[in-house]
Amino acid sequence: MAAPASAAPATETMDGWAVETPGPIGTGRPLVRVSRRVPVPAPGELLLRVEACGVCRTDLHLTEGDLTPHRPLSIPGHEIVGRVTAVGEAVTRFRIGERAGGAWLRGTCGTCRYCRAGQENLCPGSLYTGWDADGGFAELAIVPEAFAYRLPEDQDAALLAPLLCAGIIGYRSLRRSALPRGGRLGIYGFGASAHLAAQVALAEGANVHVLTRSARARELAMELGASSAGGDRDRPPEPLDSAILFAPVGDLVPVALEALDRSGTLSIAGIHLSDIPVLNYERHLFQERNLRSVTSNTRQDGHDFLALAERIGIRVTISRYPLSQADRALGDLAAGRVTGAAVLVPG
Repeated sequence: MAAPASAAPATETMDGWAVETPGPIGTGRPLVRVSRRVPVPAPGELLLRVEACGVCRTDLHLTEGDLTPHRPLSIPGHEIVGRVTAVGEAVTRFRIGERAGGAWLRGTCGTCRYCRAGQENLCPGSLYTGWDADGGFAELAIVPEAFAYRLPEDQDAALLAPLLCAGIIGYRSLRRSALPRGGRLGIYGFGASAHLAAQVALAEGANVHVLTRSARARELAMELGASSAGGDRDRPPEPLDSAILFAPVGDLVPVALEALDRSGTLSIAGIHLSDIPVLNYERHLFQERNLRSVTSNTRQDGHDFLALAERIGIRVTISRYPLSQADRALGDLAAGRVTGAAVLVPG
């Protein structure tokens, strides 16, 4: 049965934080406070009152200009947990008052050869939250019902938020790394996404070796059950079947490739990566080593990961920030001062 159509009065306003002039964090306030009319959900859309929104490295790339903004004064944030306050016509899966999640992927054409083949993450017409439409660094956010996720009603919203991108992308990156059951996995960088993907790999019997410059992140890795934790340029204690590069540092690509065993696979998780140095075929790629990128995710990735996270009881490590301190959260992320994930909460 379809939920009744409802919308907040168009005269109301909401506050949010938007990207005004992209540039390096530290050269000024990267975000500007904006007041906007409360959006009215179109057919098939949900209006969410934001309970929490994760701060993703992609938000940092957009703020600093590594990714070109698709629209002026866009509100970032694509790890949105909220309560449905209004729905557009033809909404059938959610009712007012229920909890829903909005993620990075917010739209695809549904008809191209990629969509038809189950590869909607490669759709040329794909749209993204916080890039093509306003995201969750705000009091309210619009999420298309077809791309919304049902979330547990009784859990802390701030602990759920990082699952919606950091978790989903980490899960896809893990699958792209072709890690065999019980295999040896290297993880380069250990932030929001990595600390969740590591737990999936550990639950599936992998030996996990974490390589990161952050001493606190190395401590967290060992607390979570990693076999070893060293510096980002260190050699892992055994050859790797698979590796995932979470740090957006192209210089680490040859380092990770050299650490792979024969036929090993390196998966690069980020949407942005600094330039990769020239690779030496014999040292880095010979013996059938594989190098793979990761592009967004499918909705099935999201559903599969969220079900798995609940089943294994994944532990989410966060630092909470009030929404009014979104600037500080981005600055701390840029400076490596966040262990786990940064999350914005109202108030």
